[in-house]
Amino acid sequence: MEAVVLSHRGGLLSELHDRRVLLTGHSGFKGAWLATLLAEVGSQVQGFAQAPGEPSLHRLLGRGAPPWGYGDVRDRAAVERAFAEGQPEVVLHLAAQPLVRRSYADPVGTFSANVQGTVHVLEAARACPSVRAVVVVTSDKCYRNDGGGRRFREDDPLGGDDPYSASKAAAEVVTAAYRRSYCARADPPKGVATARAGNVLGGGDWSEDRLLPDVVRAIAAGQPLVLRYPEAVRPWQHVLDVCYGYALLAAALLRDPTHHARAWNFAPAEDGLPVREVVELALARFGSSLGWRRASEAQPPEAQALRLDATQARTELSWRSQLSVEEAVSWTVDWHRALDGGRPALDLCREQWAAYSRRLGRA
Repeated sequence: MEAVVLSHRGGLLSELHDRRVLLTGHSGFKGAWLATLLAEVGSQVQGFAQAPGEPSLHRLLGRGAPPWGYGDVRDRAAVERAFAEGQPEVVLHLAAQPLVRRSYADPVGTFSANVQGTVHVLEAARACPSVRAVVVVTSDKCYRNDGGGRRFREDDPLGGDDPYSASKAAAEVVTAAYRRSYCARADPPKGVATARAGNVLGGGDWSEDRLLPDVVRAIAAGQPLVLRYPEAVRPWQHVLDVCYGYALLAAALLRDPTHHARAWNFAPAEDGLPVREVVELALARFGSSLGWRRASEAQPPEAQALRLDATQARTELSWRSQLSVEEAVSWTVDWHRALDGGRPALDLCREQWAAYSRRLGRA
């Protein structure tokens, strides 16, 4: 990587250099991007996740993906084996059922993965003597949203009307219980924190019911995009900003496992855009005139406005979004167009991390 901001040579993530890191959910969209960042800073990364479907950024990365194998966080014995064999110093827990609409169809699977899976990871971390820092990734949807549109702070009440949101709020409660009851009392203490980010954009995401993947599929099909809630406002941010925040928090926990052991929001300072405006930005960047239409059938309810206050991360971790919503859309579209043009996914990820590092250096 060109700049030292993200490197191990005195960079902001130097604490992660040569550390044994267990990354759950490494086969997912955010997990794959985080794996490339950890590789750049010199971490010894081990992955633990279910095998992905196709297409998959994890599979496209090839040699850039972390080793160890596949497993399910709902399988306690498999989680314990991963800890026993890897003896990680840092745990970044991203494995989850991440989709709101799927949670309506499969609430049992959602709660099992997002709550019981988190219990399994934290229990294994508690029992593993090598572990020093744990970051549990939850969601911006873990808050009790009254529809008022204000920015949620980390000490606001948790809740969730749909199974996905409720499962993430429950994962927050579980993590806080393990932190207070076990990890803070360990000798030496284990730093345990949660991370709540907004709606993430980036190259290599082909998930169902995600906005820019839906744009890509609509263009391929030659059909206007169907939007369920075109006026809904979300804290859009690029996957680089989010993964950098997760890694920065893990490094901070290694330096001070007590002070940083709490919940953290990672969100842009600017107000989010409505869904329809993000779609229009993406279509324009792709050079498409397809347009969009509102869904005519009934949809599961979702909050119309969701905003986070990331003051704590800005003041205490020196983290802030480096990419505007417009830039996040542009970088995502450009990544996919380059991939379609035959560029290797690993090269594209490394190039965007290098550009992001230069952006951090100027900041």
